[in-house]
Amino acid sequence: MENVTAKSNELLNKYIQNINLRKHCYCVESCMRYYAKKLGENEELWASAGLLHDLDWEMYPDTHPNTAVPILKEAGYDDEFINIVLSHAYPDRTNVPRDSMVKKYLFACDEITGFVIAYSLMKPDGLNNVEPKSVIKKMKDKAFARTVNRDDIKQGAEEIGLELSEHIQNIIEALKTDERLK
Repeated sequence: MENVTAKSNELLNKYIQNINLRKHCYCVESCMRYYAKKLGENEELWASAGLLHDLDWEMYPDTHPNTAVPILKEAGYDDEFINIVLSHAYPDRTNVPRDSMVKKYLFACDEITGFVIAYSLMKPDGLNNVEPKSVIKKMKDKAFARTVNRDDIKQGAEEIGLELSEHIQNIIEALKTDERLK
């Protein structure tokens, strides 16, 4: 995955014009990099998977993430990487199971980042004083960030073997490190 970060950013900028979707991809990228570093895994691979997981969402929401496959292949990404991206939509949209750590973490970081960011926007100092217990409490409010799948958030934490509050704390810490989100 030589010089993968530059290549991944080029693809993101080419295929995603919606600034909010880009920010979501930055969030997932940051969280994946955070976890890769914490676990001693390949940071560039994990971060690029986070950055590109929704590459086709803006243009092809109904066939996402399957329509990203030819785009990623043409850009030179290998089958392992493509399967990581596909796995975040298992089993609803793909038949690629989450059978590795990177796949499980991508799924675990996807929905929760959107919820944490939405919650932080309600706070006068953004992410600085967001507490996991407050985020969990807000998850009960179905009208808030209604498109975020709470079941996926809970399942994601289970798949990576963390208590939801610990996972949320890690997500908050990861997001605080990303200057693009400030």
